[in-house]
Formats: sequence, structure tokens, C-alpha cells
Amino acid sequence: MRLIALCYRKIIDVNASRPWEKLVFEDSYREFALQAQYFNQERKYRTFGELLHFAPGAEQLHFLVSGAVRGYVQQLNNVVPDVVNNIGRLFLKFDKFQFEIINSDLADRTKHQVAISFYTEPLAWHDTIGEYLLVAPPQAESGEIPTQLFRLQPYLTIHSLQLAG
Repeated sequence: MRLIALCYRKIIDVNASRPWEKLVFEDSYREFALQAQYFNQERKYRTFGELLHFAPGAEQLHFLVSGAVRGYVQQLNNVVPDVVNNIGRLFLKFDKFQFEIINSDLADRTKHQVAISFYTEPLAWHDTIGEYLLVAPPQAESGEIPTQLFRLQPYLTIHSLQLAG
């Protein structure tokens, strides 16, 4: 049996259209502006890239800003957004996530861009059919096994592979 864990990277920017994405965008930008003050007390730097390059410890901003989005991630009830099975239903469960700031600008919120990577629990990978993966819960032993068929899509990847006896 082959076990796989998937990773879906959701990028959120000023073009966010869904209410959940807009809240993540707004609150992460506010938190970035607040937390960046600590690393930019003389107000010399404007962008996240400048802070990373010139301000010691600014790489902590990823973690510090993530606190503003944790509650929104909890609202997902451990279901990966945007990834649906072949009949259009959300099905993929995640057990951990990672927040990152891709870009931001203290003077121009339209440049703010973040990503949340969702990492799934292991799944038994049974087959690949064209651009579709057929997976099932790994604990299924024999007989009729409930499966999920879904299409590989941008920002979705196999994060890890484990060959089990």
C-alpha cells in the first residue's frame, strides 16, 4: 500500500473574492502592519522584503502574523478549501497548516499577499486515472472501501509518500 500526504497552498491577495479570504487578507495585513513596527522602529523600511533583508529577526513575522489567521483556519473544521472530489464536494481533511507572508508593503495594502499551506492526513493512494487520483482512508482493510476521486489542480501536490508493507 502506498500512503500519501497532500499539500494545498492557498494564496490570498487583494483580489480575494470570498468572505473568508477577504477576512484573512484584511486581518493579516493589519497584523503585519502592527508587528512590523517592532522591526522597523525608525520607519526606514516599507516592504516585507526590505524588512527580511535589513531588519534582524524579521523572519519571525510569518509566525507573529499567523496568530491573526488561526481562528479563520479553525473555521474550516480541518477541511481543505477549494479541493473538491469528482462530484463537487469538499472532502480532504488537513491536520496541520503553515502560514507565510509572500509579499507586503506598509504603504500599499494592495501588494499584500499571503499563503496558507494545508497538509493532509495520510491517504491510501490506490490509482491514478489520467489527471485524477483515487484515494481512500488508510485504515480500510478489506471488502468495500469508500474512495475519493479528485483531479490534481494547481497548488496541490503530493507532499510525502510512504510505502507500507
